[in-house]
Amino acid sequence: MRIDWLGHDGFRVVADGSVVYFDPYKIEGGDPADLILVSHDHFDHCSPEDIEKVLQKGTAIVAPAHCEAPVALTVMEAGDKKTVKGVEIEAVPAYNMDKPFHPKSRGGLGYIVVLEGERVYHAGDTDLIPEMDAIECDIALLPVSGTYVMTPEEAAEAAKRISPRLAIPMHYGSGVVGSVKDAQRFMELLKGSGIQVEIKEKSV
Repeated sequence: MRIDWLGHDGFRVVADGSVVYFDPYKIEGGDPADLILVSHDHFDHCSPEDIEKVLQKGTAIVAPAHCEAPVALTVMEAGDKKTVKGVEIEAVPAYNMDKPFHPKSRGGLGYIVVLEGERVYHAGDTDLIPEMDAIECDIALLPVSGTYVMTPEEAAEAAKRISPRLAIPMHYGSGVVGSVKDAQRFMELLKGSGIQVEIKEKSV
């Protein structure tokens, strides 16, 4: 499995012969997508112009109903489980507890996908929410920048609750909010926890 961080919340995962993107934003292009998962409709997550850059014939896009995309969506909501393009997908809640930016009622999502036998959790734009106690995953992609999402401290607590093998920080470095210092703080807070933290260099 290859996991590329594309900046902000964007990732490309190449595994099981599939190319899976999460929230591509401000990308130059890249491997044509088999599957694109979009967490919610904010411009830095649901970006039709960036999706277009990796579309190919047969690309499937999974998103909440409130998103728009260049091709037809497979719509999911929290609690749904579907297999799309051969990839098992579980949609889970992503929302703010004490901020107005991502109300639970809006239906933003995180996703758990199964690739090469590993459960990869992309948390979307979220706070430390009670539903995280039920998340089971091997790899967790967690927002750390604060303001719109968890702070590094909250993200570290989320990681301890979820207990993945590997945690990768996200939601920084694109000019929207956050910096690598947030990722470094997250790593520092998880030292000695038994959770491996990897700060990714931005890929193209």
